[in-house]
Amino acid sequence: MTAKTSQIPSRDEVPPEHKWDLSSLYENDDAWEKDLKFYMQRTPEIDRFKGTLGKSAEQLAACLEFMNQMNQLQERLGYYAHLRLSEDVSDSRNHDRFSRFMQAATAAEARASYQTPEIQAIPDERMEQFLKEPVLAEFEIALRKVLRYKPHVLSEAEERLLALQQEPNQTAQKSFGALTDADMEFGEVETPDGPQPLTHASFGSFMEHPDREVRARAYEQFFSEFVAHKNTLANLYAGSVQLDIYQSRVRNFESARAARLFPDDVPESVYDNLVDTVSSGLEKLHRYYDLRRRALGLERLELYDTKVPLVPELTVKHSYEEAVEVVVEALAPLGEEYCRVLREGLLGGWVDRYENKGKRSGAFSAGSYDGWPYILMNFREDLLRDVFTLAHEGGHSMHSWYSTRNNPFQHYDYTIFEAEVASTFNEQLLAKHLMERSDDPRMQAYLVNKQIDDLVGTLFRQTMFAEYEALTHNSVESGRPLTVDSLRSEYRRLLEKYFGSGVNLHELADIEGLRIPHFYRAFYVYKYATGISAAVSLARQVIHGNSVERDRYLEFLKSGGSRFPIESLRLAGVDMTESTPVEVAIEKFSSLVDRLETLLGELGQL
Repeated sequence: MTAKTSQIPSRDEVPPEHKWDLSSLYENDDAWEKDLKFYMQRTPEIDRFKGTLGKSAEQLAACLEFMNQMNQLQERLGYYAHLRLSEDVSDSRNHDRFSRFMQAATAAEARASYQTPEIQAIPDERMEQFLKEPVLAEFEIALRKVLRYKPHVLSEAEERLLALQQEPNQTAQKSFGALTDADMEFGEVETPDGPQPLTHASFGSFMEHPDREVRARAYEQFFSEFVAHKNTLANLYAGSVQLDIYQSRVRNFESARAARLFPDDVPESVYDNLVDTVSSGLEKLHRYYDLRRRALGLERLELYDTKVPLVPELTVKHSYEEAVEVVVEALAPLGEEYCRVLREGLLGGWVDRYENKGKRSGAFSAGSYDGWPYILMNFREDLLRDVFTLAHEGGHSMHSWYSTRNNPFQHYDYTIFEAEVASTFNEQLLAKHLMERSDDPRMQAYLVNKQIDDLVGTLFRQTMFAEYEALTHNSVESGRPLTVDSLRSEYRRLLEKYFGSGVNLHELADIEGLRIPHFYRAFYVYKYATGISAAVSLARQVIHGNSVERDRYLEFLKSGGSRFPIESLRLAGVDMTESTPVEVAIEKFSSLVDRLETLLGELGQL
């Protein structure tokens, strides 16, 4: 079997060696069913601890230990059901299994809802005495994280009312999804190969189409549909912002942003520092857009010209096994253990490698405490970017591998803030390795252009989104309502700032601010920008350092959720409360633009 065949196989036709081996979770579906039944039988036992948590350290520890067992079993059940569903969403048995798990997990979580308020109700002096007892030693980190929320927890009756709002609170997000994913129709775009359907999924491909007229038609057609629904979209987003602010005020936070950054203990200054530092480096981004304009031979760059590859993807074939070896070679600076474990995992059952009918698209890593850190791929031998995807997901999986082996279950799970570092770090090492292996100017230009566009999309674009979220929430918190016109004008101002005077902004350009699904999970996107900034700095330290820098990075992977992310990254060697990591990433971007300009000149494209 090759990575891509003319006939996509059914799940049953995929050879076992190309599938992930889920036996680290369950040997088969029957074993899963047995554990689900056991989990449901034990769920009523959660009630027996109610009213006892403040009586003694021993009784609190007994509850926490029991819930640890339940939560660990829940995670194991959930990951297996999720992975089986991902490998074939067309199989109704997989949907049934996942639905039954969700029902069981929801019932257990409802029964356990008394525990956090009851822990927070324990008087401070008594809790401090409890925490001195050896029986609670392994739970101290988890308990102190719960206690941090004490100033933001309300009475039992008020908490019950807030809990009852959880489902209706999702109305704006669900309605946005229903409108944009189901109700909106974008039609077809005429191409040299005939009409092609325009969808959310295909829009990105159209923006990379070599024919400029095709790109222009797709751009206008796509955003015209959003303009047709502009009032609905604006009202949905305004409602989401108002909900964020309502929830933050109810819980006694100074702002919606403060509430969203609180769980990771990230100071708001980190957010502002990111925006300010990136803003000061935008001249370097504008220079890249001018290089794009010249390389494409255009008098004026349009927004639909900013994604088309300057160097088309090269036909460099790697079998899956060859891709694994390339990735492992690139990650040699991380040491023998890291490379050995990753190679064994990628070749030995961690990865579901190729496309099959009904399989979820894209790629992900799913690491749990009991099972292997599994990876879903839809690997194609003729796409070099799939080698990068394998390195990226391998970074997540090795982060999980180290974390589970160095932490108890209750605080092994790391944050998204940290997760994006481990994955993009690996991509940094892979790009350097491939650059050093090739003396072909076209290959080097492709690799440099890819790194540049990754930084554009992850550092600059996500920071623009982060700035927009702060502005919209600040507007409502200051008493200024959000309207279609105010949202579009604010977004256009940011487009002008980030793209500069050298890029023409289409009259539809500012409607983009109403189509970003991440905005319904407020103050999340900044983590992509901080993650890649940290990864660039740490990769540089490991590449140019010695065992000290490497071991410091590996300690970061091992720390899991035992520390808050700022502290964890500081111990790894990067301080995200300072501007230096972002400045280093911007300087790398600038040096890559310089390198690309030289290479394109050598190739006669300038």
